[in-house]
Amino acid sequence: MGASLLLVAFAACLGSGPDAYDVVWTSPSADSSGSMPLGNGDIGVNLWMEPSGDLLFYVSKTDAWDDNCRLLKLGRVRVSLTPNPFAGVKHFRQTLKLEDGAVSITSGRSDSIRIWVDANHPAVRVEARTSDPTSVVVALEPWRTEKRALGKDEAVSAYGMMEAPHPVYSMPDVIFDDADDTVLWCHSNETSIWRETMDLQGMGSWAAERPDPLLFRTFGGMIAGDGLVKRGKLELVSPTPRRTHDVNVYCLSTVPQQGTPTIDVAAVTASWRQRIAAIADADRTLNKHQSYSDHRAWWHDFWNRSWIHADGKDQARETSQGYALQRFMTACAGRGASPIKFNGSIFTVDAREGKETFDADYRRWGGPYWFQNTRLIYWPLMASGDFDMAAPLFRMYTDALPFAEARTQTYFGHDGAFFPETMYFWGAYANDNYGWDRAGKPVSLVDNRYIRWYWTSQLELIALMLDHHAHTQDASFLRDTLLPFAETALEFFDKHYARDAAGKILLKPGQALETWQDVVNPAPDIAGLQYVLSRLIELPPDAFSESQRTQWQRMLSETPDLPTRDLEGVRMLAPAQEILADRANSENAELYAVFPFRIFGVGKPDLELARKTFEHREVKGNRGWNQDAVQAALLGMADTAADLVADRFVTHHEGSRFPAFWGPNFDWIPDQDHGCNGVLALQTMLIQSEGKTIRLFPAWPKSWDVDFKVHAPYQTTVEGRLKNGRLERLKVHPQERLADVEVMLPRD
Repeated sequence: MGASLLLVAFAACLGSGPDAYDVVWTSPSADSSGSMPLGNGDIGVNLWMEPSGDLLFYVSKTDAWDDNCRLLKLGRVRVSLTPNPFAGVKHFRQTLKLEDGAVSITSGRSDSIRIWVDANHPAVRVEARTSDPTSVVVALEPWRTEKRALGKDEAVSAYGMMEAPHPVYSMPDVIFDDADDTVLWCHSNETSIWRETMDLQGMGSWAAERPDPLLFRTFGGMIAGDGLVKRGKLELVSPTPRRTHDVNVYCLSTVPQQGTPTIDVAAVTASWRQRIAAIADADRTLNKHQSYSDHRAWWHDFWNRSWIHADGKDQARETSQGYALQRFMTACAGRGASPIKFNGSIFTVDAREGKETFDADYRRWGGPYWFQNTRLIYWPLMASGDFDMAAPLFRMYTDALPFAEARTQTYFGHDGAFFPETMYFWGAYANDNYGWDRAGKPVSLVDNRYIRWYWTSQLELIALMLDHHAHTQDASFLRDTLLPFAETALEFFDKHYARDAAGKILLKPGQALETWQDVVNPAPDIAGLQYVLSRLIELPPDAFSESQRTQWQRMLSETPDLPTRDLEGVRMLAPAQEILADRANSENAELYAVFPFRIFGVGKPDLELARKTFEHREVKGNRGWNQDAVQAALLGMADTAADLVADRFVTHHEGSRFPAFWGPNFDWIPDQDHGCNGVLALQTMLIQSEGKTIRLFPAWPKSWDVDFKVHAPYQTTVEGRLKNGRLERLKVHPQERLADVEVMLPRD
């Protein structure tokens, strides 16, 4: 989209609210590439208005998994007014109102449409108000209308099944023609790759006693409107012209529960219909004005949790807007049944790949989760205080823990649990990664060399859980989530690896991320073991048993030292103790001891060692999952961090109109790695916490002013204002934590 099509409100100033970052367009959009996102944490929409004045939007949901474990859209809806007051108007204005979590479209007269996804109910709301009476047609526009084989290129969106020994199909939706005065449709999985996956990966016996998480999963929607009547299967119309039109799209996904009697698709869809009808019936009893008031209250509370308003030179304002918009995107998708997908979240639209076009169900890398990518969405939630949005990620891994423990026994014959870098949401490998041809191979051998021995993710997840507990002090989370996961994840490392002659854990065979695929003693795993074991041991003595503490202390004493290397006489961290194969990717594995495992940093020993390592890193990048900006901030390199963050937040997808649709980079559009990495880096420039110590401005540039409210461990909030290099205001809650704050004012 050309710059003439985009007007962004840059009224940002110190102390301003989220409305300073509202996105405003003064012309309609040609297609879905000009869409705006909205969501309530589980249900999302991409909406745009065509030049004709028709409003269109895709509806999505965080757990709409099809039989191939593709995350599908629910559907597309068109709202048409006649006569249309938005067609060809000179004073068109479409505004994403961040503070209210809503989009308004106005014509310059008294005509308006407000769209919002109810923060407290599973419904998309469309409210049209026109100065003259209009008729409305609300239509479902389905595209999954028949069984269709996915071609080779499109099958990338069914990642894990691209090399399957059989065709991979997109299956049709069911549209009900007997739904009175509503448009009703769903997608129900009559087949599933789950059992095929478990059999292929040697876990068929375990799966025989467990429910299939994909089979008969059913998701879809119901369109209803005040005073609207049915016309055919796909449309609702107004019998007479009116000045007000209210439309609701209710959304529901269901999964048969364990122990459900033998079922078929007819029984499943009948049950789904009853449940979504009950949702609609209950919604009709609500006071709509109160619903919107409650919705706005949720968003106002969200924006009051935390903020960072930077101002000054060198794109500080653009950086603040990128920060706010990415945080908004995370909130729109962060409270669902499944974690946020790094490769598009729930905001994919019609796709263009080279000369080919695909529907909005397409995304590169498909449905599996890469931890290297997914983690970056969740680290920023600590400083922003959005702790509730971490729950889907933690839940996915803890739900998969019994499977991971059983797989460890099957593959290796010992206790503990391992998780691969790339996995379906229930914990299994993507089948293409695991390998379809198993002839002559042990069950534990993974074909894909990029992830064959890559088990760092569980160490980083423990680190993230430790930060979550440090901030929230949630005793039940510690007891029920963190400690059970840490115990079995670390048990794997204890049992899986032999010891060397010095009694140290010998991580062999091993790999350092995807980049160094055959090494001895990879730096990320060593850093992870050192970091999480040290922090676990520091937990209160009554948090776990003395025998558990003894095991972790022993493991820490047996963990090797971080590997180092000399470059022209300069000592630096190394990716591994021994490297036995050439570089295969572009990660700086040696810097995992800076982030995510914060062994080195401001106020910590050997800072110069880490800085030299950063300065001589082999790969320098600032897109997608490249974490240079975060590492620079942790090392106190203010100007470097600021330049990288500012560059990141002004680099969005050229083919998308919305300024926070980043990518595709290594992933897809909108790339959640890219934006969330920027969010984390900006936070880390402003605040760094370790234990009870809170460091303010450890990597903040002198030319940037800032007004902020951020979170720190021990249920602490830190609020203040820095202007012209002077701290004008500082408020810490609880007040006694003020003594733990170290203010590091920016210097030239």
